Amino acid sequence: TCPQPWVDAWNQPCLTSCADSRAVVYPPPVVLTFPGPIISSCPQESVVGTVLPVPAGGSWGS
Repeated sequence: TCPQPWVDAWNQPCLTSCADSRAVVYPPPVVLTFPGPIISSCPQESVVGTVLPVPAGGSWGS
């Protein structure tokens, strides 16, 4: 008999931002603040196999 097929897929939203930048303009001294960019992505991972994979560290945990 063949082993039972196993499939799993997941994605998690990821959102991060960078620090603001500042520039000083002369004369007269003026400070401008530029907001840092916001970077977002939704990485996806999938596993397809004939048996449940075991991660390198042991079990998946719960």
